[in-house]
Amino acid sequence: MQRRQVGILIFPEVEVLDFCGPYEVFTAARLDEARRREDPSPFQVWVMAEREEAIATAAGMRVLPDCALAACPALDILVVPGGWGTRRQLQNDTLMDWLAERGRQVISSGTLASVCTGALLLGQAGLLDGRRATTHWRSLQLLRESFPRVTVEERLHVVEDGNLITSAGIAAGLDLALKVVARYYGEGVARATARHMEYRYPQDNARRI
Repeated sequence: MQRRQVGILIFPEVEVLDFCGPYEVFTAARLDEARRREDPSPFQVWVMAEREEAIATAAGMRVLPDCALAACPALDILVVPGGWGTRRQLQNDTLMDWLAERGRQVISSGTLASVCTGALLLGQAGLLDGRRATTHWRSLQLLRESFPRVTVEERLHVVEDGNLITSAGIAAGLDLALKVVARYYGEGVARATARHMEYRYPQDNARRI
């Protein structure tokens, strides 16, 4: 089985569930539930950061990335989470240059995704221009004001625009990742993944607040 390569970006003060939620979904997915213990996930997940050193999340958890951005493998899927740390990263030219280049590569043939205020990073990298997107409800106006060429969706939990997929805040990353699983391997696999996690599979796409 050729596994899909998933990169999940992290940075100082990243929101924990923004990246851990998708990580759990992708690593829990199986094509054959009967062989859950024998077969690996069809997704190989890489947690990446600017440097290969421990990252302190917004909640204080320290996370050691799998690789630095410079050593990132070719990706089929790139997930950009949010959190308070996004504000500082908007001014990080090294990260923004990498994200602009790698994001364009991924969106051309794979799936580019953001969770919560990760959308601000995609916007700063020029990856949302002319597209529909969403973010955490507290940051909808900021996204609209910062990136006027983006159509900001307020009522949708997850917004799909071609190979771009963005979600509402924090826990919405679970539903975003399940949609990505369904894109590649069908809704049956996505539903089985949610059931394994004892997570309620989303029945609609309305924002939940």
